[in-house]
Amino acid sequence: MRTCLSLCLAILFVLVAGCGRTPLQEQQAYVFGTRVEVIVVSEQPEQGRQAIAAVLREFDRLHRSYHAWQPSELSTLNEAIAAGRSHPVSPELAGFIAQAQALARQGDNLFDPGIGRLIALWGFQADEFKAELPAAADIQAWRASQPSIADITIDNTTVRSRNPRVALDFGGYLKGVALDRAASILRGMGIHNALINIGGNVMALGSKEGRKWRVGIQHPRQPGPLATVLLDDGEAIGTSGDYQRFFEVDGKRYPHLLDPRSGYPASHTQAVTVLIPAGAQAGTLSDAASKPIFIAGPEAWRDMARRMGVGLVLRIDGEGRIQVSEALHKRLEFLGKTPEITIHQ
Repeated sequence: MRTCLSLCLAILFVLVAGCGRTPLQEQQAYVFGTRVEVIVVSEQPEQGRQAIAAVLREFDRLHRSYHAWQPSELSTLNEAIAAGRSHPVSPELAGFIAQAQALARQGDNLFDPGIGRLIALWGFQADEFKAELPAAADIQAWRASQPSIADITIDNTTVRSRNPRVALDFGGYLKGVALDRAASILRGMGIHNALINIGGNVMALGSKEGRKWRVGIQHPRQPGPLATVLLDDGEAIGTSGDYQRFFEVDGKRYPHLLDPRSGYPASHTQAVTVLIPAGAQAGTLSDAASKPIFIAGPEAWRDMARRMGVGLVLRIDGEGRIQVSEALHKRLEFLGKTPEITIHQ
């Protein structure tokens, strides 16, 4: 029996090497249970440092405000839902819930932030977790109650749920929101060339001295990147992988990507990477869209990608076979020996 909290990033590294005339400011931190990195290109170093500091302060605020299992506005709401009470929330949280509901509907609720109790049953609401399987009876009881973010109603800023088993967990959504917030903050402070990396969810702003930002896509079973891709201004890329947060029992891997239909981790997929064109919610979609595509399965993932409006997607199935949309394949540069790939329209 072995436990592994994988700290490998879905996007392994950022290529920023080379001697440039414009200085780079870079800072890393640990927020949202993962490593975050902000790189800014600015001819005014102090401007860059102040902008990075503002981004990291916002990351910390979001993390503290919407933590699922430590005291926060979100955990307070979950307590009220469990007690069957309506509860007033901030306009920001009400907006997040409404947006997450819309994304969940779009993904046939395979991405569902209302399954916090199931996440807790599997032990993933922790920075470190044990290699222990939940009792089958507990999973069955959770499935019988069918909790979903769809059970929540919002009246102005008052939230109630018709199902007291709903517990919100924004772990598969908030990193993407934070990317969009970071982009807004940086642009508002006059920074137009930057790269933001939140545990493998990456957004590019502008370029590095006229050269596009290049990021690597982590191989789910080997050290180092599988491929790299150049990002245009405002594009975001996100990966869901079974190597990020998982444990093993008797040689079987149990990742944190849970299928609400069965109550168990999805085992048919190793990784899904999506590339989202520039837009107001590119970061949010890069985080939320990869989950239902990952969970949908070997026959349904392409239809799910269409439902989520994602045309640039790479999937590695449970056997390590690579499937990629034609649009994304044209932009990827595979490293080492080119693997066998199935290309889809």
